[in-house]
Amino acid sequence: QVQLVESGGGLVQAGGSLRLSCAASGFTFSSSAMGWFRQAPGKEREFVAVRSSSGTNIFYADSAKGRFTLSRDNAKNTVSLQMNDLEPEDTGVYYCAAKNTYYTGFIYTEGVDYDYWGQGTQVTVSS
Repeated sequence: QVQLVESGGGLVQAGGSLRLSCAASGFTFSSSAMGWFRQAPGKEREFVAVRSSSGTNIFYADSAKGRFTLSRDNAKNTVSLQMNDLEPEDTGVYYCAAKNTYYTGFIYTEGVDYDYWGQGTQVTVSS
């Protein structure tokens, strides 16, 4: 059974930090690109960051560049999103997603490309 379980969300003041984690099981993690998406109230889901299955390639949305860092541990089947200097605009439900892929260096920024999703974790940034 495939599972992606996010944790680490919460309420933080603007300028603060949070570290989101995602524990994966039930599929071949090392053959999957791992991404983070978020959805703010009343808005569509948007891409945040992705790292290729090999870990060598990484890509961030403009809103995340310089503030967020995505890391993955293929030995532990986990992926994390360190978020610094948070802004109220970062508020939303954050989702971890996995894309099974043969291409170890590929990255994917469209949600429709992903095979598995977590249940999400709420991040609220107060001003």
